[in-house]
This record gives sequence, structure tokens and C-alpha cells, in this order.
Amino acid sequence: MLQLKTKEWTDYEIIAACRRGDEDGFAQLMRKYERLIYSIPLNYGLSRADAADIAQVTLTIFLQRMDSLHDDSQLGAWLATVARRHCWRLMEQRRREQIAPEEDLAEQEQLVGEHQPDFHSWEGLERLNEGLSRLGEKCRGLLQALYLEAETPSYEEISERFQMRVGSIGPTRARCLLKLRDLIGDW
Repeated sequence: MLQLKTKEWTDYEIIAACRRGDEDGFAQLMRKYERLIYSIPLNYGLSRADAADIAQVTLTIFLQRMDSLHDDSQLGAWLATVARRHCWRLMEQRRREQIAPEEDLAEQEQLVGEHQPDFHSWEGLERLNEGLSRLGEKCRGLLQALYLEAETPSYEEISERFQMRVGSIGPTRARCLLKLRDLIGDW
């Protein structure tokens, strides 16, 4: 029996078809990237149910944002990044839930009394805060948005907030981190 092999679609073709609402585009998207998206949560040690949920969230975000993608040739990397971020969020949420909320307050007070704050940790935080305050407004705001906000904003949100291209966020972040390191190192 002869099997015909269909041509594999490029990311550009998939996105263009999805933007038109073409069902074949969505089928190609799933055929090409479903295993990648599903494997990422499993590689982080999450369950199959979590992997299915994260895959669904990732694809939903793609559907919501496909019109604003800037580099259609990087679809796989974009989907993988979205899936990884949702893995991190889920793992962080679970970590927070495991912090014993039902512990007796008296037990917590006893634990606090046994441990003194680590001077070096406080000193490091103080140096970080001082370094951030010495950075320019743009770098300070960008680093705070990327690392200190409770909900990490998407690159699209950061792009709008700081009026910069999505593609320049990573390099700008790297330069800002180098400046911060230099400021903290001057101490």
C-alpha cells in the first residue's frame, strides 16, 4: 500500500492559515507542535493532567495572540516559552500551597525564635535595592517588571509599557543586568 507523504507546513504557513480561521492550519499546528508543548511539563516532572492543562492554556494563548506575533518563523520557540512559563507558574503556585497554612501559630512563633535572620541575605537585598535605585528609570522599571512583579508580564505587555520592540527586550534586559552588576560590584 502506497502512503502519500504530505508536505510539512512552515510556521509562516501555519500561522497564516490559523489567522484566516482555516481548520487545516490548526490541524497542522497540532500535528507539528502538540508533542513539543505536551513534553515540556512532563520534563519538569508534572503529571499528564498538568501537561494537558498547560498544553491547552498554551494553545489558547496562541489563539488569542497569534495576530500580534512578530516573528512568524519562531512559532515553536514561542510556544515552548509560553509552556515553560506556565510550568514555572504552576510549580510556584504548588510550592506556595505547600507552605503549611494550617500550622499552629504557636509553632510558627517557636520556629521564628530559633532562627536569626541571615545577615548576608539582608545585606544582599539591601545592595540589590541600592543598585536598583542607582539604575536609570528605564532599566530599573524593566528589571522590576521582569523579576519583581507578582505576575510576570508578557513581552507584549512589556513592549507596550516601555515603548520598545519585543525583540529588543532581551538584549536591553542583559545590558541592564550588567549595569546593575557593575553598580553592586562598586560597593
